[in-house]
Amino acid sequence: MNNRRFWQCYLISSAVIAAASVYPVYMGIRVAAEIVRNGTVPIESYPKYIIPYTPVSIALIFGVLLIPLFRRLFKGWDFLCGAVFSTGIFFAAERLMETKILVQAVEAVPLESWQMSMCYVPPQQYQTRTWQAVDILLGGYSPAFKLHFYIISIVLILSLLNCFYGFARMAYLGDTKRRAALMIQAATSLSFLGMCIWACFTSFYRTGELVVSALSAVLMAVFFALLGITVGVFAGSFTLGKGKGLSVLLPAGIAVLTTLGMYAGEMILLNGNLYRFGSGFFFEGIGAMVIAPVDLLVILGAGGITALLCRLLNAQKGSR
Repeated sequence: MNNRRFWQCYLISSAVIAAASVYPVYMGIRVAAEIVRNGTVPIESYPKYIIPYTPVSIALIFGVLLIPLFRRLFKGWDFLCGAVFSTGIFFAAERLMETKILVQAVEAVPLESWQMSMCYVPPQQYQTRTWQAVDILLGGYSPAFKLHFYIISIVLILSLLNCFYGFARMAYLGDTKRRAALMIQAATSLSFLGMCIWACFTSFYRTGELVVSALSAVLMAVFFALLGITVGVFAGSFTLGKGKGLSVLLPAGIAVLTTLGMYAGEMILLNGNLYRFGSGFFFEGIGAMVIAPVDLLVILGAGGITALLCRLLNAQKGSR
């Protein structure tokens, strides 16, 4: 019976990840065909944010399809091995696309350089944008800008694989103690993925200016906090029932550090600056720091919400 439930779960998981990956994989195939034909990809043919989302999809497809193999070979270590393998697939595919794909803008540029410009201005505004303000922020190309791309990618891969492997393990063993945690993980992961897709097509309505609109500020704050919460819940799903320090405070601390890491990536991208959500003390850097009070609120808010979720999960587990 358990074996049948496992295979049902596996087939459903495979179908879900295949359906969700149709567009990113299609983008990759389309760009590869363009490169074979012409050697470069014209601006008008460039699919938005092919990196990192095509490599992420490829990594997740391999990770999910190999669940039975990793379960057979590594037993209780299947998720760890699947996560390491999928992460390796991601970086291999990412690096290949960054270096081998050229985008034909004013001149042919590597995809990684082109992708950097997309972080500032939505693709549809690239040719009409007045670039002076953006050029000041850029300060020259640096591969360090990819830090926040890699953080987002690894979070998506690990959190979604945690759901797929966790539910498969639950189906095989009949052990439901992580079910609530996995359901919350699925909710946070899918919400974060949804915001990533939204950002792909809008760049959250930024125009290249350092001070962003109220709508952009709210969306960016939610995005940063949700990233931290997703990672915090991921950690909390493995520390259930381990005492308050490990099961609540540790995931909350990890959420805070992850959100702070995302801010660091944004600061690297913006040549030592951060986007400002408004004017006045609440939105300006504290002393010599770039971080503003509103940014601290976002960072600590991610930790606070994670702590609340983990406390509720542990309370539910203890009531059984």
